[in-house]
Amino acid sequence: MSRTAPVHVPMSQFPRVDGELTVGGERLSVLAARVASTPFYAYDRALIRARVAALRAALPSAVMLHYAMKANPMPAVVALMVGLVDGIDVASGGELRVALDAGAAAADVSFAGPGKRDVELRQAVASRVLVNVESARELPILAQASQELGLPARVAVRVNPDFELKGSGMKMGGGPKQFGIDVEQVPAVLARIGELGLAFEGFHLYSGSQNLNAESICEAQRQSFELALRLAALASAPVRHLNLGGGFGVPYFPGQERLDLAPIGANLERLAERLETAMPGASIVIELGRYFVAEAGVYVTRVVDRKLSRGEVFLVCDGGLNHHLAASGNFGQVVRKNYPAAIGRAPQGGAVEVASAVGPLCTPLDILADRMELPQAEIGDLVVIFQSGAYGPSASPQAFLGHPACTEVLV
Repeated sequence: MSRTAPVHVPMSQFPRVDGELTVGGERLSVLAARVASTPFYAYDRALIRARVAALRAALPSAVMLHYAMKANPMPAVVALMVGLVDGIDVASGGELRVALDAGAAAADVSFAGPGKRDVELRQAVASRVLVNVESARELPILAQASQELGLPARVAVRVNPDFELKGSGMKMGGGPKQFGIDVEQVPAVLARIGELGLAFEGFHLYSGSQNLNAESICEAQRQSFELALRLAALASAPVRHLNLGGGFGVPYFPGQERLDLAPIGANLERLAERLETAMPGASIVIELGRYFVAEAGVYVTRVVDRKLSRGEVFLVCDGGLNHHLAASGNFGQVVRKNYPAAIGRAPQGGAVEVASAVGPLCTPLDILADRMELPQAEIGDLVVIFQSGAYGPSASPQAFLGHPACTEVLV
């Protein structure tokens, strides 16, 4: 491994004490004993709080922060976020129940998703949450539920814009997409909302995710804002919420740097000032999931075998892609790259080797760390995958091959 090759951003949020990694102030070996089984995910509540506080300090106070709970729907994490942010965004009826059970106020919950079932739309009306409409098909279903339940159907229009978030890991808008309503179709949808008497509250524009380029995010926010201004003139009621999405990325791979929030904050300050005149009483919403929780989480798995195959070392672990599909590279990576990884107990100055950490599954895709330079590990040692607080267990095929499910803890 070249010493001049790009390296991961230091994972200094998890310090070592006497050579052993700590999470939430607890030595990893003690935390593993407390959890009583491996593999497991651990999320550090202090780091989550610090991330929300840092974001609030960087952005204008008028900007509302929402947590997209699909990133990490663990009930304890959602309950923590309810007390830290201004709203929760859900993407299914199941997530809606978790959010409300966690104490989220219905007035501060929004429901997005391109394939909402009729029963979920009725559930949303009964729950009094905001529905981000993604198809004209949803409108009469919402209107009927509203009439039958005697409750207003609160709606915002999710717009598929005619531009993309440049540099995003996943493009969620621009071009043909299953998400939202194409901008050229929005005028007709707004007219239909008025005809059906639905309670219009705003627009939702989400161009893309996992972007580390601040200027690309600012450009998408500016374009989204201008588009919303044009569309607002066609709406049946004043805009109350302008959800500009998120897209804030975190550094997963060698050579990546953390996102610079300063230009984003300055850009949103200018947009918030314009909003006061252009849409009096409206709020800008920034919807983030990964950015709040990814860097606060680790995945911990134990080495069950150490194998030497034709000169290469394999650390075979008791968990792999079945629990952490993203780290295996099978959750959107075109060319597989390693997440930052470590051995839980690694004495300073100890032996180092190039090794691959792999899972127990019968597939060559089950790789957590591919030929990484790591402290020498033996059977029983703990392997740690950083940047694991988002899109972990709920985004992984835990039933694959019948291995036990992993545990999650908030510490």
